[in-house]
Amino acid sequence: MDNVFYRAVNKKLLEVDRGEGIYLYDTDGNKYIDACSGAAVSNLGHGHPVIIEAIVEQAQKVAFSHLSRWTSRPIQELGDLVAKLAPGSLNKLYLVSGGSEATEAALKMARQYYVERDGQSSKYRIISRWKSFHGNTIGALSMTGDKRRKKYTPLLLNFPHIAPAYCYRCPFGKCQDTCQVDCALDLERTIKMEGAEYVAGFIAEPVGGAACGAIVPHKDYFKIIRQICDHYDILMIDDEVMAGFGRTGSMFSIDDFGVIPDMICAAKGMSAGYSPLGAVIAKEEIFNAFKQGSGIFVHGHTYGGNPLSGAVALAVVKTLIADKLVENSRTVGAYLLAQLQEKLLPFSYVGDVRGKGLMLGVEIVKDKQTKEPYPVKMGMAEKLTVTLVKHGVVVYPGTGNADGENGDQFLLAPPLIITKDQVDELVAAMTKGFSEFAKIIG
Repeated sequence: MDNVFYRAVNKKLLEVDRGEGIYLYDTDGNKYIDACSGAAVSNLGHGHPVIIEAIVEQAQKVAFSHLSRWTSRPIQELGDLVAKLAPGSLNKLYLVSGGSEATEAALKMARQYYVERDGQSSKYRIISRWKSFHGNTIGALSMTGDKRRKKYTPLLLNFPHIAPAYCYRCPFGKCQDTCQVDCALDLERTIKMEGAEYVAGFIAEPVGGAACGAIVPHKDYFKIIRQICDHYDILMIDDEVMAGFGRTGSMFSIDDFGVIPDMICAAKGMSAGYSPLGAVIAKEEIFNAFKQGSGIFVHGHTYGGNPLSGAVALAVVKTLIADKLVENSRTVGAYLLAQLQEKLLPFSYVGDVRGKGLMLGVEIVKDKQTKEPYPVKMGMAEKLTVTLVKHGVVVYPGTGNADGENGDQFLLAPPLIITKDQVDELVAAMTKGFSEFAKIIG
């Protein structure tokens, strides 16, 4: 018994000893494939020598300085590099310490942008989607459309939510090949109901993450969203906390949908777990409204933009480029998806295998024909995860995706350094785990 207040107070946890590449080792010497990179974080795997060298080099210079008074070369170089990689005029990097801070900062940036631009503004609400996750702070959780918000509902901001882009369980009963992308048009319906004069932004993940298991929207989804946002003078906020920096096979996942957002929220893979870091990448037009207005964004966190995290992220992004890991994510991810669909879909309890790049999801169902989910009280996603751990594979389970309460899925997001041989190793271990689980559930 130790004195740590864990998230799941009654859950037995593995105790990690060390990591190497895509593998983690517990204190008993057992080896596991980190098939979810923790929570889609460890994009470069564990123990990467280039990143360790960058940590040591910067720590020997200075680890912390506060942005109220100091800037540093690492964050300046990181800003320059990200500006070259981000689409359009998204060339201003606002640094924070993680994903929830990034989406919270985007919320506040959107609100203040209209105040700075117009002198005063009634725009403050952010529209998001059900079956989404945008973080655990109060503002971020207000934008979240996942069951994790339920216990805190009295504390949350009254922000509207629209239908998810969830083709496997289309809320409009349509088929992707013939639909009119009603899930995107739902944004316009909601704006009209709420009043565009009160709406500052719309936030969405290009590929759905922890709350739904890598759902990929219709190819025209974000083009329609962009048109609606432009028509009603609303900012389009792209949440790439999970998908960004190579996870889905593009540096930024939104690039594949042919539109340019007004802000990109990033974290996780940007520093690959080697140091806490998050960011909002904003259009220059947004930055200029602040510069020509009050000159101050009334927001900030203590550790945002510290030199150590900046140096780590700079080394990580340079490594992504030098080692062509974004391309590896695309090609090896396609291979992994094909292997998973071939090996796992035959199981009676596997309803869908989906995703993009190395951000993939597996949905578990009680009835394959009707897509009926297992009752939440059965805890099927966690039980399957525990079974896979016995076979040396760690995945990221989630629940509530079917109807807000029931429904099981898990996310697969291995490090972007994974090879095809290691994919074969992963799929073989997973197939054995799935076979064992099939016997367990009868």
